[in-house]
Amino acid sequence: MGKHGAMDPKAVWNRVKAKGLTKLRWYCQLCEKACRDENGYKCHTQSESHLRQVRVFSETPEQFIEFYSKEFEDAYMEVLRRKGENVRSKAKAVWHEVIAERHHIHLNATRWLTLTEFVQYLGKEGLAEVDQDEEGNWHIRYINRDPEVLKRKELLARKEKMD
Repeated sequence: MGKHGAMDPKAVWNRVKAKGLTKLRWYCQLCEKACRDENGYKCHTQSESHLRQVRVFSETPEQFIEFYSKEFEDAYMEVLRRKGENVRSKAKAVWHEVIAERHHIHLNATRWLTLTEFVQYLGKEGLAEVDQDEEGNWHIRYINRDPEVLKRKELLARKEKMD
């Protein structure tokens, strides 16, 4: 007979597999559940709890999409803010930092279909400076819109002007 417990090899291996990031392909954003394979995902989508979430989503899909979009934007801007004001970064590199967290909001759950579309939105809204190089890579730079920082910069500019 085999051992059944927390330290048997199968249990240890299952914990190791559960720790790491899983493929985006087998992730349910509504339930925030990552499945290991197609069969697990299929079983999840047929579960009562998932179907309940889908019914709730179908009542007000715009509200869910807006919530996920705001959460994704906040997470992306936080990573960009930590990089610094005067740092020009590849948009895709920032995105990779965002998705490195296990329970991040997936871009396909937001109103933006592509990272390019999202980066262009940030540029249009004035949240970041955005440009594209000749190879087609998008670069992004954080713009600090904090009122206290803007006031401090204005005071420094006035002081320099007086001197």
